[in-house]
Amino acid sequence: MTRSGRKGSLALRRAITSVTSAKVAVNGVHLHYQRTGEGDHAVLLLPGMLGSGETDFGPQLKNLNKKHFTVVAWDPRGYGHSRPPNRDFPIDFFERDAKDAVDLMKTLKFPKVSLLGWSDGGITALIAAAKYQSYISKMVIWGANAYVTSEDEVIYQGIRDVSKWSERTRKPLEALYGYDYLAQTCEKWVDGILQFKHLPDGNICQHLLPLVQCPTLIVHGEKDPLVPRFHADFIHKHVKGSWLHLIPEGKHNLHLRFANEFNNLVEDFLQ
Repeated sequence: MTRSGRKGSLALRRAITSVTSAKVAVNGVHLHYQRTGEGDHAVLLLPGMLGSGETDFGPQLKNLNKKHFTVVAWDPRGYGHSRPPNRDFPIDFFERDAKDAVDLMKTLKFPKVSLLGWSDGGITALIAAAKYQSYISKMVIWGANAYVTSEDEVIYQGIRDVSKWSERTRKPLEALYGYDYLAQTCEKWVDGILQFKHLPDGNICQHLLPLVQCPTLIVHGEKDPLVPRFHADFIHKHVKGSWLHLIPEGKHNLHLRFANEFNNLVEDFLQ
């Protein structure tokens, strides 16, 4: 290969592997997203509570196959760099996020998309797959729940005070938001998620699960301290034809702790 050919090849590899960031107007707000890869298969990464693409999906943005996939990680409104506005939690905040996520990908001109949803992002993905069936190709969710129980309430109250979080968990989010916004928004989130506890059966989206038509993989960490196993079993039972994959040593952040295993699992499923 000539020197100019090597330079061109290197430039192409850099273009494929680089992660770009931008904001785009969607539904009256400016949503921030990161994008990488050049594959025909579009994949949207949906972060968890208080999360963003950069804090929640580093190993996926870096290492998911960039020839097969175009990977987009978004910051839901009020989270990450999708501010202003500040985050709020009306009773329909998951439906709002689902519509924002789908409309973001349509604004970016993707004809269809697969979803990778973690925790709150998994709930958002379930709602999007149920409500926008023709637009969703496949879905992977982990750490998600379709309803809120008294057991969940105890867990949520236990994370209300961010000063009691481990430093490793708190520091990246504190760097992103500042302590005051982080603390206030976490308290708002706890109040927001506990709204569902007062609905019949604690329902968030369980009524929508039978409407999900896309192939769905549910991953669950057996040692998840935030989302008990029965939530994964419930979703598996009610999403027709879904697969449940258990990671015995996995906790809530299994996609970070066991990134290689998780990425391989996702790539095999999506392809």
